[in-house]
Amino acid sequence: MSWRMRVVHSTGFAYNAPVTSSYNEARLTPRSDARQNVIVNRVETVPATRSYRYTDYWGTAVTAFDLHAPHEELEVSGSSVVETEPGERPDAADQLGWDDLASDYVLDRFDEYLVPTDYTPRNRQLAAQARRLAKGLDPEETVEAVCSWVHSEMEYVPGTTGVHTSAVDAWGERKGVCQDYAHLTLLMLRALRIPARYVSGYLHPSRSAGIDETVEGQSHAWVEAWTGGWWGYDPTNDVTINEQHVSVGIGRDYSDVPPLKGIYTGGGATDLDVVVEITRLA
Repeated sequence: MSWRMRVVHSTGFAYNAPVTSSYNEARLTPRSDARQNVIVNRVETVPATRSYRYTDYWGTAVTAFDLHAPHEELEVSGSSVVETEPGERPDAADQLGWDDLASDYVLDRFDEYLVPTDYTPRNRQLAAQARRLAKGLDPEETVEAVCSWVHSEMEYVPGTTGVHTSAVDAWGERKGVCQDYAHLTLLMLRALRIPARYVSGYLHPSRSAGIDETVEGQSHAWVEAWTGGWWGYDPTNDVTINEQHVSVGIGRDYSDVPPLKGIYTGGGATDLDVVVEITRLA
């Protein structure tokens, strides 16, 4: 069963002195793929700016804009209407075994989704745990086992980690948010040579959402693994990706998909406000 949702993501900055110029990138446009269809999307700013769009190396839509008039506040808002379907896994005939994943072809093709990053560094303890979980399972079953294990071992506690926290740091605390769950899962899957990537997006919080009811949504993160085809799993909630998930960006880790990043000259930022509202339309 498909869902149609409106997502509004607004980010506001306040500065302690006028900013004279800024250069920015916004990743606020949902993906159009086999699971999603974007009907409407616009990214707007206050003050108004001239912008252009491009698709980055990883396949994420980017709205770039710059502002050269002095300003003490900046608001960036992305508004979308998107239709979502339940996530699907590759057909059984397309699912690969461990020997297939270890082939030179796969290792070369997906090298960037297999190597460690600053957020997903090598860790012997976690790699050994991943191997224990994989014993007797095929790659698809292993992905689900690793995600479920991360879900059971971590405690969801906002504020205990930050945007720069690595998977190993979050594991040391056994606490974190969706970003940390995703990074920890990626570290373990890559240790098993399963290509895996980070996905950013939104999550409608209610499976039984009412039509035309606007609720406070959530910026969210999960993973996609390649076992003969890409498919998604949400380790924070221990569920396969479904109609509640709206994907926006893909990459190796969070550093490839921040909703908003940029540089500016002038006063420092004193306040940041982020609001996500989601309405199920159908």
